[in-house]
Amino acid sequence: ITPEAADRVYDEYLGDAESPAQVRDGLLDAMGDIYFVSSAVEVARYHRDTGNPVYFYEFQHRPSSVEGVVPEFVKADHGAEIAFVFGKPFLAGDV
Repeated sequence: ITPEAADRVYDEYLGDAESPAQVRDGLLDAMGDIYFVSSAVEVARYHRDTGNPVYFYEFQHRPSSVEGVVPEFVKADHGAEIAFVFGKPFLAGDV
């Protein structure tokens, strides 16, 4: 990565951070983009290039079932939409 690219990445995710919580949130956004968004966009492009329609969404609703289980700053974890899309029978346990 070039110094110019590193500066752009820093500015995008951490440039306006004024508190440790904002730094944390910026780093979480960066990691989410690296691990989930970039690969999802790549796969979506492959599907698009074959002529298929592609739809992309970002789920951000915090499930009430995570209260007291995950920190307040976590909005929706990977896979949190499953219960909303398919219903609670796909959840394990007595949730």
